[in-house]
Formats: sequence, structure tokens, C-alpha cells
Amino acid sequence: MSSRHPGIGMTSQRTRLRMVERLRSQGIRDETVLAVMGEVPRHIFVDEALASRAYEDISLPLGFGQSISSPHTVARMTELARAGQPLRKILEIGTGCGYQTAILAKLAKQVYSMERIAALIRKARKNLREAGIANAHLRHGDGQVGMPEVAPFDAIIMTAAATQAPGALLEQLNVGGRMVLPMASNNDQHLCVIERTDKGYIERRMDPVKFVPLLPGVG
Repeated sequence: MSSRHPGIGMTSQRTRLRMVERLRSQGIRDETVLAVMGEVPRHIFVDEALASRAYEDISLPLGFGQSISSPHTVARMTELARAGQPLRKILEIGTGCGYQTAILAKLAKQVYSMERIAALIRKARKNLREAGIANAHLRHGDGQVGMPEVAPFDAIIMTAAATQAPGALLEQLNVGGRMVLPMASNNDQHLCVIERTDKGYIERRMDPVKFVPLLPGVG
């Protein structure tokens, strides 16, 4: 139970299991991802005033023009990044409140996450400590640059929409690794999976989504 949200924790396990059943009915097939979604207490990662809605399939505001993605979006991006394979090292662009980070940290040995808004990364560090996550390494910085000094990564997840995948990030993928990001074109967005092969990159267009735009620099 989270000490920040007394009372909610008493029903959160049951509520999380209902969320997992909903995700399964919505087409999430990776049982490892589903198990982790049922394990991580999402209510820790949202503002206390919104904690009662933490397990609904909606995005919720975090302040600073940012939001926590819906459980289905988090599960789907994680499923696409994992592709049924074990992950050693993951890079996340856009830490936000740390919820997606926590999910990834349960699936990989090490997660590296970048956030351009300093106040959010402070909040994420606190949330991850409360959730007992010790293998996530957070950095305040421009996500488009990535972390070349700790590359290559088995997977890269970007939680902001771009018109094209940043070249610096693609170069930080392992051969056989996958980058999952929202791609914006005209007035719509869709998830995109880019796999690095020994001959180049293969791009697949997936589900429609809605994310805030990728911004350069730090705030």
C-alpha cells in the first residue's frame, strides 16, 4: 500500500487485476507484460487527487503540459518493444512520472530514462523509490541525443511524437533491437516500430495514438 494514498492500496491489487483482464480483452497478448502491469501500483505515479482513476484506461495529466499514458498504451508499447524476447538494457525517452519506467524496469536488467523537464524527473525519482525500483537510471537532458556512452540498447521507447525517428537514437540500437515511438504525420499519429537489422532498418506502422510532441532541449 502506498503511504501517500491510504485506503486505495487496500483495493489496488484487485483493481489492477481487473485492469489486466481489460488489457487482455483489448488485445495485449504478452503474458509477461500483463503480469508486470498487474504488479506495478499505478496509483503511486499519479497525483493524489487523481489516484482513484489510476486504473481506468485513460491518460491523466501530470502538469507541465505532460500526461501519463493510458494503461493500454503503456502495455502495447512495452509489448512491441519486447517482442517476446528478454531485454537486458532499455532506453526510455520521456520519463514523465516514471510509470512506464517502472514497467520496463521489471522486464529488463537496466533501464536508462531521459526527461527534459527537471521538475518531472525529481517527481519520477521519488515515485520510483516508493515503488521499490532500483535498476532505473534517470537523467535530465535532451532525449533526442540519447545516451551513446551506455549504448547499444535492446529497445528504445519514446513517449513523445516525432515526424521522424532521431538518427542519434537509431544508431544506439543493438542489431535486432527495436525502437517504439509515436510518429506524427499530417494530423494523425500512429505507433511505429523500427527494427535494426544487419542490413539497415525495417519500419512498421501500428496503432493510432495521441502523444505530446517531442521537443528539443531541456526545461
